[in-house]
Amino acid sequence: MATVTFENVNKLYGDFQAVKDLNLEIGDGEFMVLVGPSGCGKTTSLRMIAGLEEISSGTLRIGDRVVNDVPPKDRDIAMVFQSYALYPHMSVRENLAFGLKLRKVPKAEIERRVKETAETIQLEKLLDLKPKELSGGQRQRVALGRAIVREPAVFLMDEPLSNLDAKLRVQTRAEIARLHQRLKTTIVYVTHDQVEAMTMGSRIAVMNDGALQQVGAPQVVYDTPINRFVAGFIGSPAMNFLEVHMEGSGDTARLVAASDWSIPLPTRYREAATPKAGKTLIAGFRPEHLDIGEAGQGAGSFRARADVVEFLGNEEQLHVSAAGQDVVAVVDSAHRVKPGDIVNLVLPLDKLQLFDGETGLTLHPDASVIN
Repeated sequence: MATVTFENVNKLYGDFQAVKDLNLEIGDGEFMVLVGPSGCGKTTSLRMIAGLEEISSGTLRIGDRVVNDVPPKDRDIAMVFQSYALYPHMSVRENLAFGLKLRKVPKAEIERRVKETAETIQLEKLLDLKPKELSGGQRQRVALGRAIVREPAVFLMDEPLSNLDAKLRVQTRAEIARLHQRLKTTIVYVTHDQVEAMTMGSRIAVMNDGALQQVGAPQVVYDTPINRFVAGFIGSPAMNFLEVHMEGSGDTARLVAASDWSIPLPTRYREAATPKAGKTLIAGFRPEHLDIGEAGQGAGSFRARADVVEFLGNEEQLHVSAAGQDVVAVVDSAHRVKPGDIVNLVLPLDKLQLFDGETGLTLHPDASVIN
């Protein structure tokens, strides 16, 4: 096992800077997920670890060794790609063993590793089958097995679940998480799917436009996003945003938006005296934090008209008109909301996030802790 450390790493393609001054330390045995939209630099960062992309400037370490100029084969890493990349004419056993044979690993050692790997990811009954005889999930397990059998210091995974259907994605996601718990090996996992990031990672690193935005445990990033981009990217459905300004002061301070939308200023912002009256702010709140009812202590409420109701079994996803725009709420399906209904949506004030209207940075009083 090993740490992976980026120190002021940059990657340029001509005049285009794909990765900007990346500083990130991935702990020994950690499951780190690099997440962000297409083109954010996450895959380029992974490929620099693998040695498949040259570093334009900065230092990259695996363990204590600087690997900027170390060939991929000498980095003690194994990579699982988006495509399975299996040899169609070889059996599962031969696919698992092929890389070890190229490295001239003794036959007895190859047999031991193949057997242990097959047991680890439940491939024992499939060893004599060809890839065309396997399902998509089984093929992806073989691709994982081919990496595991090498016993590397670091696993690199580049969107390995993107070719699977929804059900298989959930199953394989759990298998990879269980695998990490057993092997305790450092894993760097790239995805654009924030659900994968939230459910699998020990920590997640959110990237955008080549720059690292925030690093932290999934719950920390979800609860206290450092800026509006992170707040909107992490969470499904996405966070609601309203342009607001503050009126009043002290205990009477309120956040006011268009169409008479109004809610009390949360205590933590009032005590920090962060917002200033009249300044443009962005209020953010997650759909799942809204409910239908009457506001009690520590909560605010606003009325809205339901435009679209999506029934999801145990819950309903409401698209409502509030503050002159579309707001999404996820509520219990027992409410039986119908299009056109007027509902009173309740928001716990400790769930509301405030961002600077110009910079998009959080106004959370503990921002220095969560950055």
